[in-house]
Amino acid sequence: MNTPYDTLYLFIDGKWIGTEGRATATVVNPATESLIGQVPLATSGDLDRALEVAGQSFELWRRTVPAERASILKRAADLILQRASHIAAQMTLEEGKPIAEAMDEVTRAAEYFEWFAESARRIDGRVVPANRPGVLQIVTRQAIGPVAAFTPWNFPAITPARKLSAALAAGCSVILKPGEESPATALALARALDDAGLPKGVLQVVFGVPDEVSSQLIASPIIRKVTFTGSVPIGRLLSKRAAEGVKPITLELGGHGPVLVFDDADVERAAVEGVANRFRGTGQVCISSTRFLIQRGVYPQFVDHFVSAARALRVGNGLHPHTQVGPLANLRQLAKMEELVADAVAKGAQVLAGGESLPGPGFFFAPTVLANVPMDARVMHEEPFGPIAILRPFDELEDALSEANRLPYGLSAYAFTRSARTAMEVGERLEAGMIGINQYRIVATELPFGGLKDSGHGSEGGTEGIEHYLTNKFISQA
Repeated sequence: MNTPYDTLYLFIDGKWIGTEGRATATVVNPATESLIGQVPLATSGDLDRALEVAGQSFELWRRTVPAERASILKRAADLILQRASHIAAQMTLEEGKPIAEAMDEVTRAAEYFEWFAESARRIDGRVVPANRPGVLQIVTRQAIGPVAAFTPWNFPAITPARKLSAALAAGCSVILKPGEESPATALALARALDDAGLPKGVLQVVFGVPDEVSSQLIASPIIRKVTFTGSVPIGRLLSKRAAEGVKPITLELGGHGPVLVFDDADVERAAVEGVANRFRGTGQVCISSTRFLIQRGVYPQFVDHFVSAARALRVGNGLHPHTQVGPLANLRQLAKMEELVADAVAKGAQVLAGGESLPGPGFFFAPTVLANVPMDARVMHEEPFGPIAILRPFDELEDALSEANRLPYGLSAYAFTRSARTAMEVGERLEAGMIGINQYRIVATELPFGGLKDSGHGSEGGTEGIEHYLTNKFISQA
């Protein structure tokens, strides 16, 4: 496949603004290490203009009837699906994931626009009976205001789609700052919304030095809501900035997903599907299964199936149709994998598969399986966010739950058992916002997506997803 990379822009006030007169950041194809694009970085003046327009357009968009907002979002979803092959190829070029995964992500991004289009038509209120005669009491829900949305590079279609679709459906204007390493995918979503008839200025897309952009946007009195997907340290920083302006913030942060496999489970299925789940997106997935905790009686059997499946994975350029694991997104990620494995091995861990970077070009790291990892190894505490899986045996349920809940992360968790009693207990006691029992696929447009503890707060998707972009107003009329 020989796909050209799109020209990159800022999108402000309905205008596509190029690199002229602005600093730029390079976009690198992680499979080839070749420079494929230059993304323009917004100046302080650009951000001021984006804020001004977002404030002005909000007054128009909030008064647009829900049926019209829904119609525009549905047209955008149709356009995204029509352009799916092109958008997926852009994603693979800039982020590296296999083209089949990219196509699936684009399709699911379109589904979010379809889902929240319908949600726009269902924003309602209530009439509350008064305790005095001649009084009408009404509770209405209205758009909270202009939104600053920050998204990372690892899911450049679905993460912006979750935020944009819900915020726009609610009647909010949005300033979106995607990751500079995978900008073309987010711009393709903006192009679809623009072509679908979204009024000019309701959506702005900006790039820039993350700290500078976030500080200027969040500090502005125009912004009334912040939403962020990314790392825990940056989430804490943005929370402080939002708190200074008494602004609500939705956070979807990191994870270190445990998987509990009990003696009575379908062990082969838990292992083979666990490999697919762990190494999807080259492990750069916040809800990935990372720590596989296997009851001792089936531990050898699980290890055999898991290691065999991991070694069989085909690693390569994501544009090749047979590739199952692409490159890491950047050189930082590659260096981190090397450091985590070296640290674990130095402390006594056993490498059962992979464990090393692959010959270049490209940021490739072999799918890696570690066993006998000591508790003081970094990988037992830090989110790997790469193709590393950890296998550990356990004896009793309490041991598994203790390890699963040990870390401050609480995004995703999984368990495999044929016992209804065990399934109910782990579902109740696992400290995670999303739990899969006898399956790894836990994300759907109709379900909330979000975590507990250091993994953030608030949900995206499902009926809960639009709530964070609405505020309640009580009207008492005599």
